[in-house]
Amino acid sequence: MPRRNHSREPSSARLRPQRHKDVLHARGGHRAHDFRCVGCRLDVSLDAPGTGHRNHCPHCLASLHVDHRVPGDRASPCRGRMEALTMTARPDGEWMLIHECLTCGELSANRVAGDDNALALVRLALKPLQDTGVARRTLLTL
Repeated sequence: MPRRNHSREPSSARLRPQRHKDVLHARGGHRAHDFRCVGCRLDVSLDAPGTGHRNHCPHCLASLHVDHRVPGDRASPCRGRMEALTMTARPDGEWMLIHECLTCGELSANRVAGDDNALALVRLALKPLQDTGVARRTLLTL
């Protein structure tokens, strides 16, 4: 049988006050050099080999629609989730991810970072061979 509280104090007065967590919430604190992925919910470092502006998760390749015109400007008002559709290559051989915003439908090309999951990249590169509708829809909107 549970114990009953016979105190006349309101329950809120009996609770121990929480300490101030300035380490986690202060500017430049816990999330100063990383972000939480919207896809797999893992913490991702902002430092990315091969690119100056990390804009996608190296594990699941998901991103947020934060850049407006210039990579790294973080000026987009949309803030929707962007999903990797397919890949393309520049004339110099550099691989690019094609992301589509699930909120506004905008497409963007992003550099592949050096620490991106190789298996996820290969699966994405082979996706147009499996589903030709993705390739057709991407080419028609470009």
